[in-house]
Amino acid sequence: MSATLLQDDVGGVLSTVFETADDTVYVVNPARATIAELVTTLDAEDDRPDVRLLADERALKDVMDDFLVASTAADLVEGGVLQMRVLGDVPNHSLVVTDDSVYSLVSVGDAVGGLSSDDGDFVDDAKAYYGTTWESADAYSLRTPAISRVRSTLAEDIGEETAEDFDDVLGSLATARGDGDGLDEVTISLLVAAKNGELLYDISKWGEDVGLASKATFSRTKTKLEDMGLIDTEKVPIDVGRPRLRLKLGDERLEGAETDELATVAQSLLAA
Repeated sequence: MSATLLQDDVGGVLSTVFETADDTVYVVNPARATIAELVTTLDAEDDRPDVRLLADERALKDVMDDFLVASTAADLVEGGVLQMRVLGDVPNHSLVVTDDSVYSLVSVGDAVGGLSSDDGDFVDDAKAYYGTTWESADAYSLRTPAISRVRSTLAEDIGEETAEDFDDVLGSLATARGDGDGLDEVTISLLVAAKNGELLYDISKWGEDVGLASKATFSRTKTKLEDMGLIDTEKVPIDVGRPRLRLKLGDERLEGAETDELATVAQSLLAA
């Protein structure tokens, strides 16, 4: 074994591996941070190999709770670039297996090394072993919609400005999981809808149709944000049935914020 790859982060190691891989790449039992980096790195690659991710189910769930990661992963899955399956027996090591090499991922301080072996018999054995493991593993069910579909349907069903604002807010976040470190996707949708004066009915129907969340989840989140003063509503009469609710921003600090500052201001208000 020899340290053939040394980078500042695991994304750099993965990118180097992907550039030299001609066929299927197995990524086995990566750390949670590595799973997120894998998705980001693979999304940025121009010439992408077929990646088969074998990971602990709990680790996958934890990482995919972040909408930014999960929606990008869903795009890669739909594009046939990434497949994810669940490890039954989780090993102690983290490996990347290509046609030509086996890499063991090792983090030391701020550096990440890919300790590699290109011994033909060892590589063949590793490929055969994880190929068999792959065939018997259960597929990981990713319920988050693909980010490309979210963007296109939001523009078509709600409006270009709302879609652009949604993208700007996402772009300002490091994570979108709604646990205090970032806003979740439903909250973001409601905030940008309120910024643009959209109807609650329209944004919640879009969200349910695209697979983001149910109308009930949108309604509960709207009530929470309204109770905390982040958004407000006004009734809009319709010809038949109960009036619809138009969403508006409910705090002047949100009204005065640029779109890329909306998430930061909203998080500070939610934490107050």
